[in-house]
Amino acid sequence: MGAYDTELGAAVERAQQGDEDAFAWAYRQVHPGLLGYVRGLVGDDAEDVAAEAWLEIARDLGRFQGDGAGFRGWTATIARHRALDHLRRQKRSPRTSLIEEDVLELPGGQDTAAAALENLSTEQALALIRGLPRDQAEAVLLRVVVGLDGPATARVLGKRPGAVRTAAYRGLRRLAGRLAQGGAG
Repeated sequence: MGAYDTELGAAVERAQQGDEDAFAWAYRQVHPGLLGYVRGLVGDDAEDVAAEAWLEIARDLGRFQGDGAGFRGWTATIARHRALDHLRRQKRSPRTSLIEEDVLELPGGQDTAAAALENLSTEQALALIRGLPRDQAEAVLLRVVVGLDGPATARVLGKRPGAVRTAAYRGLRRLAGRLAQGGAG
């Protein structure tokens, strides 16, 4: 991720100086992985939680110091905090609505069949990851989906790098076993 992180770091610097196009570019580069990570933590509410995280990221961007890899780690930390807040709120007041808000949305202009197939495989992968113990699931999501290295993942999770490596290894090994059994397990 060296050249990517260099380019991302430069875009973040420009964004900190008020370049909206640079912020938009950084968002487009980081958001897919961040959304996948959040979806692994909160499921269907991921878009809302990620939006809350991006509001905080935009608000606090001037305080960020670091390179592209550091920015990805910083955004993952913020997203993790918003996801954990969301899960705490959900435990206190579970959703009672029988109609989900997204049922009322109009379909987009994309190829619905292709989008459904893409989402199905993503959703299946995330469902398998959600079935892992929490420490393993978060380590796998941060390493594989967000693309953080071991030390950055350890900082996001507040753990030692060795513990993160072990959790990621065990999680990936468990996923491989489940896939070999056809997703059961």
